[in-house]
Amino acid sequence: MTPGAACMKDSNRLTAAMTPPPDPSLPATPAGTVTDTTDLSYLALGDSYTIGQSVDIPDRYPAQAVKLLKSAHLDCQSPEIIATTGWTTADLLNALAIAPPTLSTARPAHPYSLVTLLIGVNNQYQGRSQSEYRDQFSSLLQQSISLAGNQASHVIVLSIPDYSVTPFAHGHNTALIAAQIDSFNAINSKLSLDYQVHYLDITAESRKAAADGSLIASDGLHFSGKEYAIWAEMLEPVMKGILK
Repeated sequence: MTPGAACMKDSNRLTAAMTPPPDPSLPATPAGTVTDTTDLSYLALGDSYTIGQSVDIPDRYPAQAVKLLKSAHLDCQSPEIIATTGWTTADLLNALAIAPPTLSTARPAHPYSLVTLLIGVNNQYQGRSQSEYRDQFSSLLQQSISLAGNQASHVIVLSIPDYSVTPFAHGHNTALIAAQIDSFNAINSKLSLDYQVHYLDITAESRKAAADGSLIASDGLHFSGKEYAIWAEMLEPVMKGILK
């Protein structure tokens, strides 16, 4: 295979990995399958990073964060997840518009004890405007706060990780990708401050994958369970502070 053909193949695979499924309005993970009876509940909203593309379910960062909470004697339910690979802020908004009827009837869909929100990489990848992202992320924050029982202090925003450090971004303008992700993070950081929710910067941590391949998932684009464990360790003290 010629270098040009290899580059084209990588580009095609990168595009496929960042492309939403045929029906992007439906959550990839069935919500409401949780059978836990504890009062502490957790809803994780996002995209491929939240669903844990290319990692096992226990390796997703929401699952690992709950495991840490349980180790700290906080018996939180398994996380409910509304996320799909390829989702933009618009896709997540569409999913939330239809999600409540799909949630378990065994207990109220909300308020949740905790809500995390991590979304925006596909806005950047698809070339969506920053003004659109600002408006839609603001709407998502409002909904997240509502889902947390109108308690902004029970919502945690995670910054967008930087996929420019992954093998799949090689051959692309990685400096531009990183700069654009920083600009989108500037927006979600400012909105988090405005809405008085917690903000967790995981972007700097994600960039360490440039020098450590074990932090990258097998698809060469997303992050590994080892990296998600680091995010969970960063999340756990914030979550613990909220729940206590």
